Amino acid sequence: MTDLSHRFTHDSVGRALDLVGERWSLLILREAFFGVRRYGEFARNLSIPRPTLSARLKTLVDAGVLDRVDPVPEYVLTRAGRDLFGAVVTLMQWGDEHLAGPAGPPIRLRHKDCGEIAGTYVACGHCGGAIATGNVTPEPGPGFR
Repeated sequence: MTDLSHRFTHDSVGRALDLVGERWSLLILREAFFGVRRYGEFARNLSIPRPTLSARLKTLVDAGVLDRVDPVPEYVLTRAGRDLFGAVVTLMQWGDEHLAGPAGPPIRLRHKDCGEIAGTYVACGHCGGAIATGNVTPEPGPGFR
């Protein structure tokens, strides 16, 4: 087996967490996924301190996750931002399963195509099979050092 110990300092998970792994950044993204666009709406919905909101929005814009659209400033998800939806929904589903109170999850996502409550899983883009810890093998990628 190839030594992959370098992954702890140069991996994509670490780089992604540096950008969106902070609580407020994920909550801003959640709000954006559900249609929030304006600064005041983010501030109201999240009860986030305004200096923190400004800093997080700037970071997400600078990283290309959100676009700031003028003249009335709105924050719109970019393709990179929309690509985070699956990760946030999977994290939400994990919280629903393992952290929800006795009343159950506070929000459910209904799938418009089939009308059922959506459940997510990570699947192989080639064969459609589920991806789990026991059926994948890490190997060096093109960015391996």
